[in-house]
Amino acid sequence: MIRFAANLSFLYPDRPFLDRFAAAAADGFDAVEFLFPYAFEAHELAARLRDHGLRQVLFNVSPGDWDAGERGLAARPGHEARFREAVHQALAYADVLGCRQLHVMAGLREGDPARQHATYSENLAWAAAQAAPLGIDLLLEAINPRDMPGYLLSRQQEAHDAAMAVGAPNVKVQMDLYHCQVVEGDLTMRLREHLPGGRVAHVQIAGVPSRQEPNEGELNLVHLLAEIEASGFAGHVGCEYRPRGDTSAGLAWLRRYRADAGS
Repeated sequence: MIRFAANLSFLYPDRPFLDRFAAAAADGFDAVEFLFPYAFEAHELAARLRDHGLRQVLFNVSPGDWDAGERGLAARPGHEARFREAVHQALAYADVLGCRQLHVMAGLREGDPARQHATYSENLAWAAAQAAPLGIDLLLEAINPRDMPGYLLSRQQEAHDAAMAVGAPNVKVQMDLYHCQVVEGDLTMRLREHLPGGRVAHVQIAGVPSRQEPNEGELNLVHLLAEIEASGFAGHVGCEYRPRGDTSAGLAWLRRYRADAGS
């Protein structure tokens, strides 16, 4: 059976963030992910995880100044010191939270592409060396240009190429089916191409085109989940979508999947 993680940055938006842990546990989740933890003390978040029997499976390294438009530091020449500081901060949080996956955002395209990609590879190689002794994987994600114009990676193969260019076994790929459908489509073949072999460590789902419940819109969720199961994928599937209304009511698709899988 697929293991699902509730993305607390997206789900339960009607609740204060710290109350979302309890809500996820009440809906049967045993794992969570979110974007950025840095507005809270790591030990406070760890207590929420412990109190509700949850596992933290993913969060992001700080992307820089989000409100000012920064979308990652890893591929920004001249910002190497800021990137290293952000990685050290994320590793410290990961240690407290028991999290073994960090999403490293690349940043937007800027300047000379060759220099930018060289900076990206060098920064990722350094970060991978810091993370490896802690048993932590660094994940790279392709993000569609409609949601994030100008982001360095927009196609799945670009994320895989970037990971392979580093050559570190703990640099892997985060495959978001929403972003993939918007940019490339052909999700069945993308899953069959990329899931075998273990390079994809985490999958995320949402409906297309509105990024709402994954059973709404143009995707065949039942078919896609069957493809993920058939691949032998061992990671988590993150529910990173914006609920149309009450989150718990909108999880009817997940309750149906669990009932069918247990029958």
